[in-house]
Amino acid sequence: MSDALKQGAMQIVRRLCEAGFEAYLVGGCVRDEQLGRPVKDYDIATSAHPEQVQRLFERTVPTGLQHGTVTVVVGKKPYEVTTFRREGGYEAFRRPTEVEYIDSLTEDLQRRDFTMNAMAIDQNGRLIDPFDGMRDLERGVLRCVGQAEERFGEDALRMMRCLRFASEYGLIVEQATWDALNSGISLLRHIAMERIRAELERMLGGSDPNRALDLLTGSKALRHVKQELLLSGLDKETAWPPLSRLTEMEHRLAFIYIRLGAVPAEVEEDMIKLTFSRHQMETVKRIVAAHTALLSGLDRATGWAEEAYLRRIWISAALTYGVPALRALREIYLLENRPIRTEDIKVGEAADVWKRLGSVWLEQMPVSALAELAVGGKDLMGHLGVKGGPWTGRLLHRLLESAALAELRNDKETLLAAAREHYENMQENDE
Repeated sequence: MSDALKQGAMQIVRRLCEAGFEAYLVGGCVRDEQLGRPVKDYDIATSAHPEQVQRLFERTVPTGLQHGTVTVVVGKKPYEVTTFRREGGYEAFRRPTEVEYIDSLTEDLQRRDFTMNAMAIDQNGRLIDPFDGMRDLERGVLRCVGQAEERFGEDALRMMRCLRFASEYGLIVEQATWDALNSGISLLRHIAMERIRAELERMLGGSDPNRALDLLTGSKALRHVKQELLLSGLDKETAWPPLSRLTEMEHRLAFIYIRLGAVPAEVEEDMIKLTFSRHQMETVKRIVAAHTALLSGLDRATGWAEEAYLRRIWISAALTYGVPALRALREIYLLENRPIRTEDIKVGEAADVWKRLGSVWLEQMPVSALAELAVGGKDLMGHLGVKGGPWTGRLLHRLLESAALAELRNDKETLLAAAREHYENMQENDE
């Protein structure tokens, strides 16, 4: 895939050069290629103006003409082609107020954020590196191009990008760059929460989420964003276990919220502020809610909870919040001896049982959802001769739990026979 992508990019570069313009591969594609990492997309910088680019290529899309960018389509692959430019003042610490086209590649690279992103490759494959980005990478250093205060003052989001790049590429932030970041970190209040979320999501979902947490903690970045977040309490936590053992970003985030002592409503509020998708929010919230339900179940236990009781509340949580949530929760518990910040010995010992047997119990469940139950609401109403109501859902859930625990066989005759007794007990309790 990467080879085909590069061929298309170089085809554009050569076509521009043949027409008398300068053109180069620039930015992240150059950095990742030099490091031997997969390249997801190729960007091109050129001395040609947008209208000249549009005349040269058959299929173009005017995606960012105000910034000098035209998307050129080769085959079915889009490539951003941007005119060399100099940027004027910035507004809202994010966007340039004006763009001036220029003829100098070096000056175009000079406006970029970090030296490792300010490299280019010409049509012959030669690396152009006026700010020693490759040397910085070899030294394991992340450094701003020029004065870090200016780069961060132009675009405050670059501070979050700094933390992400340092964690993802295993780099040490150069001291002057780090000092400028800490001095200007309050500028993050000008950045849209969706931009903060995008960087945070990539940090936590990246190759070294622990390094990302260390950098977020050291900079206190999340204390300075537009809206107050529960996640800003990260800097109160230390000694995180290796989160990379959790393969999903959402599972890593759920672990963090559990460590912070969050309840589901707080998780939802935080993730809405950060503009996470509904699916992501529900995934994280279900895991945290299952954890909360298990702790609540332990609180209700008298004395030490027997293994049978621990199985019952584990299966009950799986039926309520979904088997995937409980599988993720077990992986979270496996991360360390005490994933829950508590001195309660009972909780710690219960977690040990769930780590050891939780997966087995889930595998042994004959049913895990109402759709798998051999009876439905109409069957209950017909058998009992009673109109439907709130009791129907409650009774179905009781039958589901009994079937999931293998206390009842999941067949219609057995479930209907048990339904009458359950229904009568429910009526007595409601009186």
